[in-house]
Amino acid sequence: MGIKGVLFDFSGTLFRIEPVTAWLRAALDETGVRVGSEDFERYARQLDAAGALPGGSDPLRVPAPLAELWSTRDEDAGRHRAAYIGLARRVELPDPRLYDVLYERHKTPPAWQPYPDAAEVLGGLRRRGVGVAVVSNIGWDPRPVFRAHGLDMYVDAYVLSYRHGVQKPDTRLFRAGCEALGHDPRNVLMVGDDRYADGGAARLGCAVHFVDRLPVDERPEGLRPVLALVDAAPIRPQA
Repeated sequence: MGIKGVLFDFSGTLFRIEPVTAWLRAALDETGVRVGSEDFERYARQLDAAGALPGGSDPLRVPAPLAELWSTRDEDAGRHRAAYIGLARRVELPDPRLYDVLYERHKTPPAWQPYPDAAEVLGGLRRRGVGVAVVSNIGWDPRPVFRAHGLDMYVDAYVLSYRHGVQKPDTRLFRAGCEALGHDPRNVLMVGDDRYADGGAARLGCAVHFVDRLPVDERPEGLRPVLALVDAAPIRPQA
């Protein structure tokens, strides 16, 4: 019967978070804190190693007191915030205001860039009559990011872990995405960058396609195969 709907992950799939250096610079500028170049580079390296930037590098090590919080961080907005600020506090920054400012920064549209082919692929799915839902492990609402970058018009539904209290690979989140689009999972494709989390859709019967979580300028065409997969089993556009 073909692919009638596509579920997309958010971070690392449709969008990529800014580099940790740009994230830190924005927070320093907002607070008016000045640091020398050597200190700046050190703070950036330490924050990156700590995994303090959501959507950035994973922590090299999760401290034992944060382990349980980290494992369920995407099930609740408060847990998400506490987990990432907890990781950031492993780095001794020059001003305590920076921890909150850094966390808030990552939720803003300027902190994110869509992959170069995201609009092309989402627009192509819309023209083909294929429904699109964003299914994301996340602790906040990314719709302002989509709106700011002109992609919200292509998304029919957002299924966000913190609103459902479960996170991928739990099949309940993928099922909610399929139900939001009104399609049987067997006619839905999941596209994501995490083989463990996003691969859980296969247990529901969805087809799954993976992309590489790379910087935006290193992955100009990673989403285009999605259109080829849809076209390989064409369906009639919906009215």
